Amino acid sequence: MLLEVNQLHKSYHKRGKTVTAVDGVSFYLDGGQILGFLGPNGAGKTTTIKMIAGLIAPDAGDATIAGESVVHKGQRALRHVGAVLEGSRNLYWRLSPLENLEYWAGLRGVRKREARLRAKELLERFELTDKMNQTVQQLSRGMQQKVAICAALIHEPKLLLLDEPTLGLDVESSDRIQTLVQSLVREQKIGVVLTTHQMDVAETLSDRIAIIQTGTIVLEGLKREVLDRFTGNAYLVELGQRLEPQVRSRLEAEGVVFENERAFRIAVAVPEDLYVLLKAIEPAPVLRIERDAADLGRVFRHYTGGQENQAL
Repeated sequence: MLLEVNQLHKSYHKRGKTVTAVDGVSFYLDGGQILGFLGPNGAGKTTTIKMIAGLIAPDAGDATIAGESVVHKGQRALRHVGAVLEGSRNLYWRLSPLENLEYWAGLRGVRKREARLRAKELLERFELTDKMNQTVQQLSRGMQQKVAICAALIHEPKLLLLDEPTLGLDVESSDRIQTLVQSLVREQKIGVVLTTHQMDVAETLSDRIAIIQTGTIVLEGLKREVLDRFTGNAYLVELGQRLEPQVRSRLEAEGVVFENERAFRIAVAVPEDLYVLLKAIEPAPVLRIERDAADLGRVFRHYTGGQENQAL
């Protein structure tokens, strides 16, 4: 097992109160897999990732990378990790891509000659050879993100942490980065922990899914099993009239997603749960109910109460 996260806890003291950010988070990842680590803003994703990356210390629990403890082994464990956190902030904008990669390689203990060789190979693979001597600030957002990923890979890590790698990119740049990440995982058998609010990206890339809500993992498993669990148990319901605002609010709190004022989608754990929902909307007339194929976005909203882009 490449990554094992075991009962991580982290709390902060704010204005005389204790705020729990992460509460017993556990999951695992094998090499050659991508884990989609999903949750609303403020759910604990970033805190968890920073604990795995050794940027903050957990109050309790541990993460092991390639069998080495982040808490007890420190830098020995973290030599296996490459990270792209919060966009391209791990780059020096007045340096060129080549200079950035050589700099970060040096910090990771890679010898100068080997660093330059690896840097040129990565820049070629990411189609940045003709840009390698320009300053990073002159590059497009998509190119900057590619350079940031190259910098995270320069020391040949076993685990790559990617935080919103396609956020703000155009479709072509986003697709290219997704393809590159998939090829790296397939060819080099590295593991990737991916955080994103873009459910289509998570569904395309992920082999495993972990959803965190208010600091706790509420769903974890293989993507295909997660989706299969909801396939056949997702429904589109069309009504003959609008629902009262308080009824609609109550349904939305239960994970119902309204398409318009008279139609909504719901994913239920078992088909029998649909009867509970229909009871809740009485006496509104039901015009149509049909099964609907579940996607990751709907599964996410079911487990987070529809808070895909809301801050908690």
